[in-house]
Amino acid sequence: MLSALTGIASEAAHADRLDDIKHAGVIRVATFDSNPPFGSVDAKNHNIVGYDVDFANALADALGVKLELVSTNPANRIPLLQSGKVDLIVADITITPERAQVIDFSVPYFVTGQQFLVPVKSPDKLVDYAHARIGAVKGTTGEQELHHRFPDSRVLAYDDIPLALSALRNGNVQAITQDCTILAGLLNSAPDKTHYKVLPELLTKEAIGVGVKKGETTLLSFVNNQLLQLEKNGQASAIYHHWFGPQTASPQPRLFEITVNNQV
Repeated sequence: MLSALTGIASEAAHADRLDDIKHAGVIRVATFDSNPPFGSVDAKNHNIVGYDVDFANALADALGVKLELVSTNPANRIPLLQSGKVDLIVADITITPERAQVIDFSVPYFVTGQQFLVPVKSPDKLVDYAHARIGAVKGTTGEQELHHRFPDSRVLAYDDIPLALSALRNGNVQAITQDCTILAGLLNSAPDKTHYKVLPELLTKEAIGVGVKKGETTLLSFVNNQLLQLEKNGQASAIYHHWFGPQTASPQPRLFEITVNNQV
């Protein structure tokens, strides 16, 4: 009888995360500050801006609460969520079976693929890099896929994509990998962009979702419903074209819609 009462008390003590957020009047979201166009620091106002930030703002607006952005890196995203330091991850995080064992994911709000950025005179085929030194961002699916696809290569992991690009510039690596949209933006803003090229072949095809702590089903349902609503009312498409449209630094056609069946 005592254990049953303890269990009931424990459940009562654990308030639903969505209710906690509404009561606090703020939602804390982990996002990148050095991963354009998903998240980076605006040089003029020093705020974090980007594709992910716009979605985080839309979710906060739908709840009627203040948005608090928490800067993170790929390796620290999940620990921040699991420790309760943030409520959501909106930080270009790819949905994988391994990650889905420790956190829950929303429906995908972005679909992309991993590509290689290499010096302009380098080979054009991925197979030619089977024994190369390849840079990737630490804790990403790109890093994991390199170990799987190119076991004889030497994979060097960096904290963010600008550091990986620096390694490519100074010859420490012969190629770097990241989402195609990020590489397009990185290359477009580089002063020496004519020295490099993005290989057309995809290393992976990936779906990006919002990360939610395991067991927070009400919060997850809210996020999913809002993402689907953003697609329905055209706001999701508008956000995409603001960051990836023809006049942007990372022009990419939008080849997906946010749906419950949008899995890759």
